[in-house]
Amino acid sequence: MELFDAFHLARLQFAFTVSFHIVFPAISIGMASFLAVLEWRWLLTGDAAYKEMFLFWSKIFAIGFGMGVVSGVVMAYEFGTNWGGFSSVAGNITGPLLTYEVLTAFFLEAGFLGVMLFGWERVSPRAHFFATLMVAVGTLISTFWILASNSFMQTPQGFAIENGRIVPVDWMKVIFNPSFPYRLAHMTIAAFIVAGFIVAACGAWHLLYGRRDKPVKRSFSMALWILLLLTPVQILVGDAHGLNTREYQPAKIAAIEGLWETEHGGTALNLFGLPDMDAEVTRYAIQIPHLGSLILTHSWDGEIRGLKEFPAKDRPYSPIVFWTFRVMAGLGMLMLLTAVLGLLLRRHGRLYEARWYQIFVLCMGPSGIVALLAGWITTEVGRQPWTVYGVLRTADSLSPISAQQAGVSLLIFVLVYFLVFGTGVYYMMKIMKRGPEEHVERRLSRRYPVLRNRPLDALEGE
Repeated sequence: MELFDAFHLARLQFAFTVSFHIVFPAISIGMASFLAVLEWRWLLTGDAAYKEMFLFWSKIFAIGFGMGVVSGVVMAYEFGTNWGGFSSVAGNITGPLLTYEVLTAFFLEAGFLGVMLFGWERVSPRAHFFATLMVAVGTLISTFWILASNSFMQTPQGFAIENGRIVPVDWMKVIFNPSFPYRLAHMTIAAFIVAGFIVAACGAWHLLYGRRDKPVKRSFSMALWILLLLTPVQILVGDAHGLNTREYQPAKIAAIEGLWETEHGGTALNLFGLPDMDAEVTRYAIQIPHLGSLILTHSWDGEIRGLKEFPAKDRPYSPIVFWTFRVMAGLGMLMLLTAVLGLLLRRHGRLYEARWYQIFVLCMGPSGIVALLAGWITTEVGRQPWTVYGVLRTADSLSPISAQQAGVSLLIFVLVYFLVFGTGVYYMMKIMKRGPEEHVERRLSRRYPVLRNRPLDALEGE
């Protein structure tokens, strides 16, 4: 097997493009809901700080949304150029699901995005808020359909094979396949956490440089409340997802754990180690007895199947998923620590003055993105060697392309992506460095009178 043949180059190309793509929709999903909360609070209180925050973070959302759309279009073409076998065999399932995403989500987002970004002086406050809500709802609907398609590839059901092609038999089973609820919840919460850490890190930066105005303090505070609420929930959802994966994709779990032998009477957890696919052993393993059973079966002596119980050709590549999973889980623990420390400092009245904590939050800013990418690598590499798990092999999904074609297109993608999306990320960082305006435009204040006055709730952190 050649490392740089057409098959592996095509896989590397798709991995590269999807890794760029997944970051921007995650930012858009989390940021859209955050914007809806900000505008809702502004309508309730009339506090101009909320509007300043909305105007600022809507710029970040717009950049992320635009880059997500562009990078997503490229992936659609890749299905046809590099993965024609997959499109031919599974197109009757994935085609309609992706079409539903465009018809229900993308059109909804695109239709109201202009009003949300440019309609402040053209529509009423309630109409503008409705547009913001529709954009936020559209991002969540998009998540629904994309995860339905991807989850079918992980745990397919509701289909039949006719003339070598996958055809739908029961669309409800196709969409609501066994892993779909867990993956949908896990991805949606992950997007909120990604946005939460970006907002928190931006607030930490400006606090470190001496800003103490409402938009900065309130962004920092609200982000930490969001993280305190969602991080423990994400850990619980991840645990439930792990139990589901053990039931429907046991080889993936064995690869993630670096487990080769089925251990009867209780399975140890490999904290660290170096899985060796050729020797069928995890070298230098640091183990904790029975902890694997407690985590993956919720029992002291639960049994987990080892990789040796699966044919060598059906095993995922353990060295990758072993470590990407631990990166994701380790960052998850640091995220929880970040949120808890914020709560303790808040209770002692030092949230905005503890510089060491602000430096820590600033360093944790990219953690949501890194954990997201590590989780997706774990999910997708762990599904191998299948494109549709147990039904269609990845090797059979490849188009008849040459290594030269795959390699040249990969090189072009690398150059163009780093130029285009690198510029977009640079511009996004530049905006965040500048921060929200300290005084909102007076003409907007005159345009939208206060609807109701209510005390600020705990989200403000003032």
